[in-house]
Amino acid sequence: MNAAALPPTRRAEPARRVLVLGASGYVGSHLVPRLQALGLPVRAAARDTAPLERHRWREVELAAADVLDRASLLRAMRGCGRVYYLVHLMGYGRDLRTLERRAADNVVAAAAEAGCERLVYLGALAPRDPDSEHIRARQETGEILRAGRVPVTEIRAGIVVGPGSAAFEVMRDLVLNLPVMVTPRWVRSKSPPIALDDLLEYLVRLPELPETAGAVLDVGGPETVTYEHMMRVLARQAGRREPWIVPVPVLTPRLSSYWLRLVTSVPTNVARALIEGLRHDFVADDARARTLVPQPLTGLEAAVRATFERERRAEPLPHWKEGDFAMRGHRHDHAYYAKRASGFAVGEVPVAQAWRQIAAIGGPNGYYFLDWLWRIRELVDGAVGGRGATRSRRDLRDVQVGDHIDTWEVIGVEPERRLTLKFGMKAPGAGALELEVHGLDPNRTRVSATAYWHPAGVRGLMYWYALAPAHGLIFDGLSKEILRRAAQAR
Repeated sequence: MNAAALPPTRRAEPARRVLVLGASGYVGSHLVPRLQALGLPVRAAARDTAPLERHRWREVELAAADVLDRASLLRAMRGCGRVYYLVHLMGYGRDLRTLERRAADNVVAAAAEAGCERLVYLGALAPRDPDSEHIRARQETGEILRAGRVPVTEIRAGIVVGPGSAAFEVMRDLVLNLPVMVTPRWVRSKSPPIALDDLLEYLVRLPELPETAGAVLDVGGPETVTYEHMMRVLARQAGRREPWIVPVPVLTPRLSSYWLRLVTSVPTNVARALIEGLRHDFVADDARARTLVPQPLTGLEAAVRATFERERRAEPLPHWKEGDFAMRGHRHDHAYYAKRASGFAVGEVPVAQAWRQIAAIGGPNGYYFLDWLWRIRELVDGAVGGRGATRSRRDLRDVQVGDHIDTWEVIGVEPERRLTLKFGMKAPGAGALELEVHGLDPNRTRVSATAYWHPAGVRGLMYWYALAPAHGLIFDGLSKEILRRAAQAR
């Protein structure tokens, strides 16, 4: 259930809700269904609820909450007993520590005012004297939270092995697409990687124990290994030859982040923050966590194998979602994180009229804006053995899942809301195009066009960057043209 309006005041409930702040992120998106499976009422929160809606969680309340906006946090926390704080601001760019401190202050104040009973913070393992801004920001956040009135359980983890974990995806992009790697010296640093399911078990069970109020608990896997070893395991489990890895001393964190931008699709700010921390050796002093929550911890080989199996088992979705395996062409070597480009326009037309233009796109109707560019790309595809420039549709007005529109496959149709087309040309990667309509009022509509691209290594990234100059022009123009034609068709 997507509850657009949350209760304005606190009210007594038989079982108080569990709030997951950062539910659109990697750990949060897996924690929500885990909590729900235990019969707990869950409210999932993120800055934007649109990514949350794509999960289609049943009977999970959705809330818009920005950790830099105290009022929005208070609205989201009303009626909640336990609050998971899983938000990290690595992607915000500069001044990370200032932003993290401000966010922590807001969480502390809102949780106290809302009458929450427990804060659960997912922090990071830290060396004795960290020189990473990212790690220091995590430490300071924990200190600020513990200084508040609401009891805090801080769980510190290192690399999480699972689909979507930023560090794991950096290594996946590297080893599955580069047979030879010139790497920074951090590949020889050590860390105790923890399997996603083991981390979720700790997150769920540790906060239930009274003795963990105010505690800081390290968690880790059963092995402490180098990042080089992790990458070799990943290659073996993917059925690939182990890469040739050449560590060199000249790649500083800054240079390394630029290098990673060329070879991985993980967002640059995130990759840079990770690299700053990866220079250190990490140890998890997890004896207390293991005593409080006994569980058989998963070894690295089994955790990587489970990651690939989790992806293969996932149900295909009728729309794009970050990391969806079907959207990546069922290929482990296609990047989890997508590159994207979009455009939009707003016009004085009803939603239904704009939708009719979207539903009729392609085939003999063409692509409305700069159609000759689309035709050139189709001709190139035909020249390299793809479907080519055949313009065809089953019906010129109606569109259904399973239809083929030229080189695209229709994988999702939500009438008067969204059309999702899967990319079908030959290229180094996999992608999708989504055309969406949103009614601002009965006679005013926003149309957007967004392309998502999951590159296959360096070639896939170069392909995307080569087309980037055209994307900004095409998708704004396409959105405007859809609205113009809709207005003319009245």
